[in-house]
Amino acid sequence: MKEKIAQLVDEEIKDLNVFVSDAFFENVEGKKIFNIVLDSEEVIDLNRITEASRLINKIIDKNNYLLEDADELDIYSKEKGE
Repeated sequence: MKEKIAQLVDEEIKDLNVFVSDAFFENVEGKKIFNIVLDSEEVIDLNRITEASRLINKIIDKNNYLLEDADELDIYSKEKGE
């Protein structure tokens, strides 16, 4: 499932010059959170994260069965140097 989400997302966000670095579930205080970590060859500014988040949310809305087990969706950029 993570691979399917990454594939769908990568196709939509490629024009922003970002890609999915990682996608994973984690449990935090009883909540099941699905994390999407974005990366780029260049610095990712807040505007690109915001735009990527909008595009990703549209994908998730259209394919909500992919994350029906998740309580939350968290989208963020990979820290520089990781």
